[in-house]
Amino acid sequence: MFGREKIEYKTVDQVRTMRRAGLVVADALATVRSAVRPGMTTADLDALAAAVIGDAGATPSFLGYHGYPATLCVSVNDEVVHGIPGTRELLPGDVVSVDCGAIVDGWHGDSAFSFVLPEADAADVALVEATERALWAGIAALATGERLGDVGNAVEDSIEASAATDGVPYGIIEEYVGHGIGTSMHQPPDVLNYRTRERGPRLKPGMCLAIEPMVTRGERFTQVLEDDWTVVTDDGARAAHWEHSVAILEGGIWVLTAPDGGAAKLAELGVTVAPLDV
Repeated sequence: MFGREKIEYKTVDQVRTMRRAGLVVADALATVRSAVRPGMTTADLDALAAAVIGDAGATPSFLGYHGYPATLCVSVNDEVVHGIPGTRELLPGDVVSVDCGAIVDGWHGDSAFSFVLPEADAADVALVEATERALWAGIAALATGERLGDVGNAVEDSIEASAATDGVPYGIIEEYVGHGIGTSMHQPPDVLNYRTRERGPRLKPGMCLAIEPMVTRGERFTQVLEDDWTVVTDDGARAAHWEHSVAILEGGIWVLTAPDGGAAKLAELGVTVAPLDV
């Protein structure tokens, strides 16, 4: 449920610094996306992202966070989130979710994407695409909605529409949700990916939020493995995870972790991004 903790509102200059962190994250994920192939290990992906973040003079958000041992979270197939990179080799047809965070001058950026390695199962591709559509529906709701609960409504509506089209009973993970982001990686408010009776706080300029739906091809229930980090589906269903960090500004929204600020995707949804000089 939505917490009652104090929300950290950002100035435009602080948002500009968060944009720099967001672009580092975007570069790291783009590097992983362009290099990944079957036979690579999840640790190989981690090393690629660590090099990009280090070369940019930034700091990984995840490394050392509550003892987390890596730069990325790399989650494969039935792993939903928080998969620890290691010796696991990626195989053809794997569904892979990559989550990355970076810090620039004390401000965080956080983003994730999912993909299917060839030869891809069409149902896995549909899952990944449905989750990405839900992400952008949630982001668009930040521009058009009045309260934070409108994001969860939009995400769930999108997933329900995809489920009807794809003929799959997709499950929306409820235990792990989006969050505020700024001087810390996780801060109030929680950003739910599903509909509730509570409408949540009013959407206001200065809010910076990480929207991150996690969706499965089966039930929504999960458990944590013995490493105390990796979250897997109870029923073994494959999962996908997409995330962007987004700022609400006086002139609209800006997707801090998208290279174009989200302009292209949001234009498809009839939403114009705010002007932000970086």
